[in-house]
Amino acid sequence: MWWQLAATANFVIATTYLGIAMAILLPLLRTRQVPSNRLGMATAAIFLSCAVHHGGHSVHMLLPALGMETDHGLALRQAFDWHFVLWDVISAGVGIWYWSLRSTYGSLMRGAALFEDMKEKQRRALEINDNIVQGLAVAKLALELDQREASEEALEKALVSARQIISDLLGDADSESRLGPGALRRTAPAHVGEL
Repeated sequence: MWWQLAATANFVIATTYLGIAMAILLPLLRTRQVPSNRLGMATAAIFLSCAVHHGGHSVHMLLPALGMETDHGLALRQAFDWHFVLWDVISAGVGIWYWSLRSTYGSLMRGAALFEDMKEKQRRALEINDNIVQGLAVAKLALELDQREASEEALEKALVSARQIISDLLGDADSESRLGPGALRRTAPAHVGEL
């Protein structure tokens, strides 16, 4: 019967979507992004509400077997024809597909990586300002004061800092997010001599 397939598909949807909601919510809680990361919270809420909705379908279709809410449960069973069941099977497949991809993209999925951490973004901006921009300003001032050694030293420190920040942002060469040839191709050429 169609309702049995529908109940099974809805149970799979509820389980996978609840897992997705928790996979989003728990890292946000752990990194204290709950009040500031509204997109992450809204996404978790969408998956949670879908999990409850589809879980409710499964429960209500099974209740007549326990002698409870018979009229409502039997009516819901009748409502599920092959059109609805097809979409529920597809939705269940999407939930399972998500979890199979999640294991493939493990390094991306650690923490709250799906949603930008604004504090981390601000920290990195300050680090770039303090270690690169300030170093370049010191080098420029030293040049203007005709202090060539101080200028070269400030430029070297700024270059070392820039390389370190870029290495940190790109990750380890041995990590799962290892870049291949052409992965960082620019959309426009660099203009080094033109300001």
